[in-house]
Amino acid sequence: MKDNSHIKPSTPLSPKGEQGARPKQIAILGSTGSIGTQALQVIAEHPDRFEARVLTANNQWELLSRQARQFMPAAVVIANEAHYHALRDAIADLPIAVYAGPEALCQVVESSEIDLVLTAMVGFAGLPPTIAAIRARKPIALANKETMVVAGELINGLCRQHQVPILPVDSEHSAIFQSIMGEQSPIEKIILTASGGPFRTFTHKLLETVTPAMALKHPNWDMGAKITIDSATMMNKGFEVIEAKWLFGVAPEAIQVVVHPQSVVHSAVQFTDGAVKAQLGVPDMRVPIQLAFSFPQRLQSSFERLDWYAMHDLTFERPDTERFRCLTLAYESLRLGGNMPCIVNAANEIVNRAFLEGNCRFLEMPDIIERTMQRATFIAKPTYDDYLATDSEARRIAASLLMATK
Repeated sequence: MKDNSHIKPSTPLSPKGEQGARPKQIAILGSTGSIGTQALQVIAEHPDRFEARVLTANNQWELLSRQARQFMPAAVVIANEAHYHALRDAIADLPIAVYAGPEALCQVVESSEIDLVLTAMVGFAGLPPTIAAIRARKPIALANKETMVVAGELINGLCRQHQVPILPVDSEHSAIFQSIMGEQSPIEKIILTASGGPFRTFTHKLLETVTPAMALKHPNWDMGAKITIDSATMMNKGFEVIEAKWLFGVAPEAIQVVVHPQSVVHSAVQFTDGAVKAQLGVPDMRVPIQLAFSFPQRLQSSFERLDWYAMHDLTFERPDTERFRCLTLAYESLRLGGNMPCIVNAANEIVNRAFLEGNCRFLEMPDIIERTMQRATFIAKPTYDDYLATDSEARRIAASLLMATK
């Protein structure tokens, strides 16, 4: 009989420390990625305030095992079951529960000892465990923007039903969140800043020559490969527009994208009297991560401070939606509503991976996404099951369109 005991965390995680005096217990979904590793730096800086309760990864079991040794969580989960035995054997000498599989990701966040769930997984895969955490009434530190892109209306409804707060971790949405703290006035406009990526000044002809290696060199931010490519195409900014709509309850036309190459102004809010509040800082994701962990408090940190005398020029530009059509497609999907953003996200995940693997040209990506939007089944009022079906269908369509270009 196959041993499936590693699949399901069927018993509560054992307590760590005294209740009432313990540090905040944090589950990090995606601890081996860019956001996850920086979140662990925040925890290491404040061991009296935070503890890593659960760490998870998709494939990087070796890094996960090293993290487990350093931070001693109660449990670790490797989503790819093929790595279960390697991970289990690597930390067999430690009192850490080891689980595997997508279902375990959803089940482990339900532990009564977890105080906050950081959703730092990449892509659509972050949606099911985020929903599980919300249903378990766990506050969400949201770094997986695809959750709101794919199913923002569903997520908002679940948060209202279970009275769960979402604390934004994306630097832009954290900036907006900080700008509206304590405000009672309606938002007139959100100013969502974008660096413009590494190809901001490239002509259309130059964009035809872009390689994955070139696209992975972001001028300001240290991010994972997927989000770095999305930044280069400006699809990441399009997704942030969709996320902002659901997080802050504003109409798409009230969200203005402004290219700000210096990445000092992380975003701003304009109020009905014309006043604008912005959040500024160095481009360091640990700042919004720490705020999400400590909210409503701000904690001391050793992070770099903004040098006001070094800021000789702060510039702002209109985005070029002809050269960077992914931003236009994201706005269009938001206008159409329903499952269209889910379609866009699925197609984008396919072309993003294909580009990284050298199987899709840079300028082909928006073409494939747009054609997938035209072919996939549109559902005006999707359910959770509809989102799952839509994701599968759109991926198949995008993959077939890619094959047809070969």
